[in-house]
Amino acid sequence: MIFETLDTSGHEQVIFCHNPDAGLKAIIAIHSTVLGPALGGVRMRPYADSALALNDALRLSRTMTYKNALAGLNVGGGKAVIIGDSTVDKTEVLFRSFGRYVDSLGGRYITAEDVGTDVNDMENVYRETEYVVGVHQVHGGSGDPAPFTAYGALQGLMATLNRKFGNEEIGKYSFAVQGLGHIGMEYVKLLKERGAKLFVTDLNPALVEHAVEEYGAEAVKPDEIYDLPVDVFSPCALEYAINEQTLPRLKAKVICGTANNQMSHVTGVEAAKRGILYAPDYAVNAGGVMNVSLEIDGYNRERAMRMMRTIYHTVGRIFDLADKENIAPQYAADRIAEARMTAIGKLKLPLGRTPPRFMGHLRGEH
Repeated sequence: MIFETLDTSGHEQVIFCHNPDAGLKAIIAIHSTVLGPALGGVRMRPYADSALALNDALRLSRTMTYKNALAGLNVGGGKAVIIGDSTVDKTEVLFRSFGRYVDSLGGRYITAEDVGTDVNDMENVYRETEYVVGVHQVHGGSGDPAPFTAYGALQGLMATLNRKFGNEEIGKYSFAVQGLGHIGMEYVKLLKERGAKLFVTDLNPALVEHAVEEYGAEAVKPDEIYDLPVDVFSPCALEYAINEQTLPRLKAKVICGTANNQMSHVTGVEAAKRGILYAPDYAVNAGGVMNVSLEIDGYNRERAMRMMRTIYHTVGRIFDLADKENIAPQYAADRIAEARMTAIGKLKLPLGRTPPRFMGHLRGEH
């Protein structure tokens, strides 16, 4: 079954990591190294079974290939998952054990933090391997990438507002923000600083309370967030939160947020038909990976901030191509990423060799 899956997904390598003494059960998925070593974070979740964990690793690593290509980075796409409850199962030895597996790949995969992991976990990974980014500044790292992801998303949001409404004045608009995790809360903070009207929800009442008290947001029940008469819907939590059931409920004219895999390509086509402008997730939320990727050559914060501002122009290019070809923005984003991978792939092959073809169906969302 796994080999048939890899035949259609385009992955180069999948590694199963198991250390009973450390309590480690993990999967590393390397989707593509055409542009460089596979870079992507490691998330920790209490997956119900290994099949779900594998599916997550395969799907997310594909997304990282496209995200990194679209962002103009010299890295490929990979992702890792650790099976476990991040609130109770974290130990030093678990992450050091994971680091040893990363190190065994000799630089083909570079890890970083993701959902359920943080800079402290990366510090433990760093004890066993140099192939980790998002570590503490004392090691030449950049620390927590969440503020950079949120700042990059702000650039994508301004480009989207400008395309839809003809201006970038965030304070003129209302936002429904779904998800107040580390990145979502940073995003809310940036919106508040610019005078936005905020409606927020999260499964954790304490996070909602913090957003209400700190940023003047209005609390909304989780299932009611879709029905608000707002200008912008910002998914910052669940994957595929926008689907055939929830899309018809949206009253927003713009969808722009920080979550991964916010909707399928099919749903994206329907959103476009409804006059909703969608800023593709992996274009908008690339700020974090842009930031940590600079650690590979030597981190500089000014350079990182400058790089994240390119997200504005990238999102504009996506909308231009979508309009020109009369396609949904997701497809336009895929085409731009695939064109870069194919072009760079030709440079790296011996003369006379045929480069691999990158097709949108490899993302598994069509």
